[in-house]
Amino acid sequence: MSNRIDNFNQALLALMPRLKRYSKVLAITPESSDDLLQATLERALKKQQQWQQDTHLDRWLFTIMSSIWKNEIRSRVVRQGNGLSEDVDLLWDSSNENKRDRTFLYEQVFKEVMTLPENQREAIVLVYVEGIKYQEAADVLDIPLGTLMSRLARARVALAETFNEKQNNSTTVTENNSAVIQMKERRG
Repeated sequence: MSNRIDNFNQALLALMPRLKRYSKVLAITPESSDDLLQATLERALKKQQQWQQDTHLDRWLFTIMSSIWKNEIRSRVVRQGNGLSEDVDLLWDSSNENKRDRTFLYEQVFKEVMTLPENQREAIVLVYVEGIKYQEAADVLDIPLGTLMSRLARARVALAETFNEKQNNSTTVTENNSAVIQMKERRG
């Protein structure tokens, strides 16, 4: 019994970075993210006997976190009469210890992912960041596989449109600047 608890605790510690990342995706604000992570860890420790050793602990923990977050959203809507504050910029403050380690492209993609609707954001992170299979991600989110696939498709289209638009704007600005420079050189 003690060996099972030790193994569980070690596996839980190893999953902390992934759990923290997923909590940030769900909760957005640092305070809410920390609260969600803490609530997930507390519930996992209380219910660790329910986890089956031959299953993936990460999927079990993501399911717990998703369930806690959905309950929090429902209670917020009832209490306040409105939804989430989508303040994406809170993730990018200077105290973010992982910011130094990420490349510029990763930051831009992640920032755009954070602007997606919550259901698309969850799907993208579970499948493409955490590497969970489609069916397992659908199970974590408690949705049909087709719904997950639809969310992923809409998210990919939205991200592609965003980056194509930014690239086109960037190209246009560069072309305009180049044309202005060439005109000035001709006038010389």
